[in-house]
This record gives sequence, C-alpha cells and structure tokens, in this order.
Amino acid sequence: MITKILEISQSAGKAILAHYGKEIPVDHKADDSPLTQADLAAHHLILDALTALDPSIPVVSEEGELPDPGSLGKRFWLVDPLDGTKEFIQRRGSFTVNIALIENGVPVLGVVHAPALEETYWASPEEGAWHQKKDQSPVAIQTGKVQSPLRIVASRDHAGPEVTSLLQRFPDASCLSIGSSLKFCLIAAGDADAYLRDVPTMEWDTAAAHAIVNVAGATLVNWPSLKPLEYGKTGWRNGSILTASSNDLAQRLLPAAKP
Repeated sequence: MITKILEISQSAGKAILAHYGKEIPVDHKADDSPLTQADLAAHHLILDALTALDPSIPVVSEEGELPDPGSLGKRFWLVDPLDGTKEFIQRRGSFTVNIALIENGVPVLGVVHAPALEETYWASPEEGAWHQKKDQSPVAIQTGKVQSPLRIVASRDHAGPEVTSLLQRFPDASCLSIGSSLKFCLIAAGDADAYLRDVPTMEWDTAAAHAIVNVAGATLVNWPSLKPLEYGKTGWRNGSILTASSNDLAQRLLPAAKP
C-alpha cells in the first residue's frame, strides 16, 4: 500500500506546483488560515485517489467536511493536502503533502512529500522509515544519538512562550526554524533532537509525520504530560506537543515546562 500512497502524494505535489510561484487568489477560512487553489487541487486529487484505492476507508481532509470522529470506525485516512500554505504563498518551498493512515487512534502509515524541495519521507512498520531526495536512491532513517549541544527545531510562525523558556534553559542549543511537518522529519532522520510546539495544532498537521517518527525510533507526545498523542479526538485538535529523539530526552526537557 505504501507505494500507492507515495504515488498519490507525488501526484498531489505536481498539482500544487502547477500553482507555485504564480499570483493566485488567497482566501481565508473561518479560523483565518489561508486557502488557495493549490490546497483545493491537492485535496480533490487525494480524496478521489484514496477513495478509489479502498472505498471502505473514510478520508478525513483538512479541506473537506469534517465528520464526527465517532462515526469513522477504527480505521481512516487523515490528510493535509498542503501543509504550510504560508510557506507556499511566500514561496519558501518547505510546504508538504501529508497522508496518514490511522488505526485505533494511532498513525500506522505516513507519507510527507515536499514537492518544491523534491524530498519525501515515509514509513510503516512493515516497510521501515525512509527518506528520498530528488532522484537519489531512498535511504533508511532512524533517530540519532542526542547531540551536545542540543539541536532544537522551532516553528517559524508559531513559537510560543514555552519554546522561549526551552531555549533559555539550553542557551548553547542550535535552533533551526522551518515550516510544515518537515520539523518532525528532521528528528526522525537524526538531523535534530527536539521540537516543542506549545500552541495548538490540528491532527492532520502531525499524523503523517507522527507515523514516521514512531517507526524511526523517536517519540511524539503531549506536553508536558508526555502521554501518548491519540487521533480521532473531538474537534480534531491537538494541544501542546513535544517531539524528541528519545523518551529519555523528553524527560530531560520537562523542567522547561511552566509550572
């Protein structure tokens, strides 16, 4: 199945690139987040392709009508057709297509495709975790040994006060700011150590990368409880989350949490 999902993500990426770098209208949704024709083109392509692949598995997409999670059963697709629309609009390149398969509240398959960068990350328990750049051969990935000083990833547009607290506690840490779900993938590939997000995300923002993080050996949990992050919640909203290259590192970062 993973091969077919890779094909679908790449087709969606081509649909997005057909609009990239052009002057296109930007609408805004009820939460004031931007929406473009590229978002909608990718949404419709992925929806049609996943439905054709297996009509019995419901598809939940950021740009579609959101169902009551209780109506979906134990298995469904969770999709962000264009994660990082601001990156897309500002022509920064680090936007992605995210497709995840959720089973019993857990992401068990994930693809994160960055069409402008020509990079793709993907994982499933059966296939392992992989990264491919352009036309190079895929490379198996796993989280690396924690570095000293720490390599912390931060959101370019959504860093909150606890991120500031974390950076103050580790003043020697390097800090990489990047958009979209590529932040999680850097940790899965051993290229970063931790990513704290202390403002809410939606489940489709994290699900595909979460599958990759899990298979690669890293951890993505609620912050600061460090309890597992589950999917199919009412409202489809996550609270604060932490991604770390190991459970030990997650525990080490806890003192940075506010009382």
